[in-house]
Amino acid sequence: MAADHTSPPFRRATTWAAGLLLVVPTVVTGCRLFGTDAVTPVPQLLSLLPWLAVPAGLALLLSLPARRAPLTAWAAGVLAVTLWYTQPYGPDSTPAHGPVTGRLRVLAANTEFGNATAELLATVRRERPDLLFVSECDPACARALAAHFPYGAQVAAAGSAGSAVLGTVPLTAEPALPGTTMGMPGATVRVGGKDVALRLAHPMPPLPGGIGLWKRELGLLRDFAAAHRGRPLVLAGDFNATQDHAAFRSVLDAGALHDAARLTGAARTGTWPLNAALPPYAQIDHVLVSADFSVRGARFLDLARTDHRALLVDLDLRVRP
Repeated sequence: MAADHTSPPFRRATTWAAGLLLVVPTVVTGCRLFGTDAVTPVPQLLSLLPWLAVPAGLALLLSLPARRAPLTAWAAGVLAVTLWYTQPYGPDSTPAHGPVTGRLRVLAANTEFGNATAELLATVRRERPDLLFVSECDPACARALAAHFPYGAQVAAAGSAGSAVLGTVPLTAEPALPGTTMGMPGATVRVGGKDVALRLAHPMPPLPGGIGLWKRELGLLRDFAAAHRGRPLVLAGDFNATQDHAAFRSVLDAGALHDAARLTGAARTGTWPLNAALPPYAQIDHVLVSADFSVRGARFLDLARTDHRALLVDLDLRVRP
């Protein structure tokens, strides 16, 4: 027997179902709208923001037979805001259109406690990057990579705390970013007659109970970016944040930085979690560049034995007008 779509019980059921479906999308898109990461579970759910269009869309469909105009308006508004914020954040190009003075191939990777070192080495041999930003690289990982990268800066530590910025071209090591839980080494490289600052990013993830620490460490990266504003800079690594997190957007804005993936039309390509039951849905691995660079290309590379995709970016350093 077919359901009577005009009966009060059916309309009440669809009203309740639509309302329940809208609770999470409303809270999360509201936080995105007002530029706050709020508290658990909002930062975690912000990583799923594009997918929240699904429950919002279902709620809109259910609101129609419910015949509740306010409910329909609510669902349509939440769906519209969600779809609006699936757009890439930031300008789609940099102002660097002058002559090319130098080129860099940059690879950013997370080896998950050093487990994917062999796979990363194979990628390095194949892709031949000039610079490698590697997170969760323990001393054994760093030693293995040193055979291909004679220059670099390293935070020697076990597990997730170890990290390195390595180069086939001469680098001047800089002190690691102070006050962080996991290592964020830095260096300076001379390219096309200019000093380019390099910094690996690896703040703590937004774990329940650790949101304050996550925000604080992204704040340290924001301050670093602000201090180098107007100078050539490459800031790369596992940011544990997407473009939908206010704390990440503040890093971009403070340093007038551009996300390389966004500049190549891949702002929503997931990098985490790799090798899991679900395909990668959150882009938390980034290569951020100052306005001195244009981006010739960006590719996401799958590595075995790690939960992150690597990101390979080709950069042109230009003379800004």
